[in-house]
Amino acid sequence: MQKQYIVGIDLGTSNTVVAYAAPGKQQVELFEIEQLVGPGQVAARPLLPSVRYHPASGEISPGDLQLPWPAADGDEPVLTGRLALDLGSQVPGRLVASAKSWLSHASVDRTAAILPWGADDEIAKVSPVGASASYLAHVRAAWHYRFPKAPLEKQQVILTVPASFDEGARALTLAAARQAGLANLRLLEEPQAAFYDWLFRHQQDLTEELAATRLLLVCDVGGGTTDLTLIGVSMKDGEPELTRIGVGDHLMLGGDNMDLALAHLIESRLPSSEGRLSAARFSQLTARCRAAKEQLLSVGAPESLQLTLLGGGSRLIGGARTVELRRDEVRQVIVDGFLPRVAADEPIQQRRAAIVEFGLPYPADPAITRHVAAFLRRHAQASRRALAVESGEQSGPSEGNAEQPLPIPDTLLLNGGVFRAEALAERLRSTLGDWRGATLRVLHNDNPDVAVARGAVAYALVRQGHGRRIGGGSARSYFLVLEEAGQHRRGICILPRGTEEGHEVRLAEQTFSLRLGQPVRFHLASSVADTPYLAGEIADLADEEFVRLPPIATVVQAPADSSQREVRVQLISAMTEVGTLELHCVSVDDAARRWLLEFQLRGDEGDESEGGASAVSSTVLPPRFADAVRCIEHIFGARSPALDNAQMRREVRHLRGQLEHLLGKREDWDMPLLRALFDALMQRARRRRRSPEHERLWFNLAGYCLRPGLGYALDEWRIEQLCLLLGHGVEYVGESQNWSEWWTLWRRAAGGLPAATQDELLAELLPALQSEAAKTRSRLAAAMAGSHDDMLRLVASLERLSVERKVEVGDWLLGRLRKASEKTLGWWALGRIGARQSLYGSAHQVVPPEVACRWLEALLAVDWKKVEPAAFAATQIARLTGDRSRDLPDAKRRSVLARLTASNASATWIEQVTTVVELDKADQRRAFGESLPAGLRLVPADRIG
Repeated sequence: MQKQYIVGIDLGTSNTVVAYAAPGKQQVELFEIEQLVGPGQVAARPLLPSVRYHPASGEISPGDLQLPWPAADGDEPVLTGRLALDLGSQVPGRLVASAKSWLSHASVDRTAAILPWGADDEIAKVSPVGASASYLAHVRAAWHYRFPKAPLEKQQVILTVPASFDEGARALTLAAARQAGLANLRLLEEPQAAFYDWLFRHQQDLTEELAATRLLLVCDVGGGTTDLTLIGVSMKDGEPELTRIGVGDHLMLGGDNMDLALAHLIESRLPSSEGRLSAARFSQLTARCRAAKEQLLSVGAPESLQLTLLGGGSRLIGGARTVELRRDEVRQVIVDGFLPRVAADEPIQQRRAAIVEFGLPYPADPAITRHVAAFLRRHAQASRRALAVESGEQSGPSEGNAEQPLPIPDTLLLNGGVFRAEALAERLRSTLGDWRGATLRVLHNDNPDVAVARGAVAYALVRQGHGRRIGGGSARSYFLVLEEAGQHRRGICILPRGTEEGHEVRLAEQTFSLRLGQPVRFHLASSVADTPYLAGEIADLADEEFVRLPPIATVVQAPADSSQREVRVQLISAMTEVGTLELHCVSVDDAARRWLLEFQLRGDEGDESEGGASAVSSTVLPPRFADAVRCIEHIFGARSPALDNAQMRREVRHLRGQLEHLLGKREDWDMPLLRALFDALMQRARRRRRSPEHERLWFNLAGYCLRPGLGYALDEWRIEQLCLLLGHGVEYVGESQNWSEWWTLWRRAAGGLPAATQDELLAELLPALQSEAAKTRSRLAAAMAGSHDDMLRLVASLERLSVERKVEVGDWLLGRLRKASEKTLGWWALGRIGARQSLYGSAHQVVPPEVACRWLEALLAVDWKKVEPAAFAATQIARLTGDRSRDLPDAKRRSVLARLTASNASATWIEQVTTVVELDKADQRRAFGESLPAGLRLVPADRIG
């Protein structure tokens, strides 16, 4: 086999960087990437800006877009790299940036063509995955141009990701790589890569360099994320032993936020007559602030810079504005705003909502120093062991207990382009020094822009035996909780503390029974204790040292040709390089049958609060749950007794009361109980057709137990099972109440319904809503007309419909309202369809502001004292989100604010129009049409980071 190059790729928020080592060599080199740096001008640069520019038709001649390699067939004319970045700062609305941040934005469709965010309809769009893939495809083409005999896809490729990326973001990163033709690669955490770069460059004198280090903090602040990692250093036989002991939560906080802060400052200085900038012009301003920030924070920076913002449309030249940005105010906004001097015990500032810009949710508290302090407090116990400090010996601020001072790292490694600015590096260094009461040693990082890519190559060389490896290992022992009767919980050790990444642990002495074809739940517990547990050892989990972790739930399917309900399995576990615990169930009878279960551990690491334990304990089902299932079986089971109609109706009517008697009031049922009841009902769905009463009750209970269709493990699987019933429809079509319960079932589950199912429902609903039942003699039409309000509520709840369909439905509804042929409920529905912030849908599916303004005019013409739903609808349409591509013009919102104030409307409604806030429980209930399940915290799509 031909020897391979080792290639490290840092797919960054701001720049993509590539490093490599030639076959058989131990020298890490940078790969300079050919790219357009001017029209028709190609140059090789070490940084490829992670941006795309989508030019207008005829804006750039095809010859000026030509790279040294031919474009792939069907490729749209887009630019990637330096020229794209330069053009994007000049022409508003055509630049795709921060795709990596979108990959971690869990509540938008990251495979949908939504970027550039807020761009006009005529501008071509790309998905976050597609944009990321295009940068990797550019790298692959540039590599092949330079090394035509060594295709990149056949080399050893290491792609870096933030340590805090969750499983979904990692999977999408891999999907982007596959889309770019890079199917086989290894992932590595970026802070580890940065440290591997330093280790590799100091491998000759590593013992001396780390002799005084016991605890190292890697702080990696890039364009889109702040990534924190703690590494313990100990000496063993005169050699340093390195162990990763803590990884921070995902924090969408970096250079992009700093650029936005400056852009807001500049916007505030523009003439008030111009109002708020459009999303496209604000994007252009942000790009210019990024360049100005880098200049004004550099060594020898000028006193000030002039920023020119072009006008829009016909005012492109005449509407240009120039604003001065001074060096001292940049330092104040960036240094003091993002790295303030705070005490180590100062908590993260909490607000009702995060900051939203360009559709991305940013942390409510931008102070990186406060987030660092919270991270160190979370990992205090492991840090004390690494520092080998007895209680009270280390100086420094208290962690809430005078006998337990907060342990502060003695060594710091800074990485990321942000720290090219010495003022930022010095502020973090001095703040940590203040907390510690002594100066920290700062490891020299000669080039923060490229360290991660170089470190990825160094990591691969270390795996070949060339250098010192970080013992990422497991900082904890992990246990699978055994399902046993009795008070004391026991668990079996599936991964002992210190197990290295990639090392499989097989529990050969134990055999388990795995249920097939139905939901199964696995509970984990962990311990950071030094107790040397062995794989397969049984431990009593009653001790306080054990922390229960959230459960994982899945459905393990049997082979298509098998009716087997259970299978005997053994367990094989392993910890991956990116912090995922992999658990394989291997059939005892057939070793080729193997099921993978993945547990996401990031975010649970080090969480030993009472809140974490109580969150797990709430998943325990009520003691009389089995009795409740027997009641459901009595009504919907295959062997239910034959009853006369009167007795049967009584039995069906009494089931809800029986369930509340056994389980408590319905409004107090929590998510685990609701979903367990839904599973029991779904298994007996066929028997809902026994009578009209059976059908009504089944629809009512199943919808109530599945609402809002998302928010709990396996809800996607449950929705798939429910959607199979859509084609069956209502059995007793002449019963108006059955139709009402049918539509209510789908409204309650709407949050989990895919777009195709929502389209299917709308196609069934609209003809019935638009027909005039009174003019027909059809019993079916009359029965469906009797459920008019429930149909309308369902239509308004279908947030995954395309924008075009929403506009169509809203315009039809508005026409009915103007003719007074629609009830006041129609105003509520119009407000829900035109709302600026979705309850569960993706922000890119919100109707355009210009359409919302047209609907709002009709709402403002209504007497709100007589039509109260109109006030709520206007509030939802005028609500402030912080995303200027969705928000209405200030003048429109002021009109709504004046009407709300004059009508003595709720203070929370007024707040929603003036401030970016989350809905409170009362308004959530009003928007959804009913309360959410106990224990479910609804986080809107544009509030999840």
